[in-house]
Amino acid sequence: MVTIGMNYYVIPGKEQVFEDACSKVVETMKGIDGHDASSIYREIGDGEPVYLIVSRWRDEQAFKDFIASDAFKKVTNWGAMNILRGRPQHTTYRHD
Repeated sequence: MVTIGMNYYVIPGKEQVFEDACSKVVETMKGIDGHDASSIYREIGDGEPVYLIVSRWRDEQAFKDFIASDAFKKVTNWGAMNILRGRPQHTTYRHD
């Protein structure tokens, strides 16, 4: 089992667009082989919007297969949506 932390730095004013897209991603993940559960968190305070999606997978390959899939590409197009302040950063936590 692995947990993937996906950090997203959102352009101020684009929070709702990002949250709507994330909802679609999480909904899509529910039917993906190897996915266990996901949650979305938002940093609070006065700074620029930062989001974290925490997602549990059977293994890292299942996650990689998902982000390379057509299902993922159909629900997100971060670049075209012009909502991120940079590339997402993913961290993998391995556990048994």
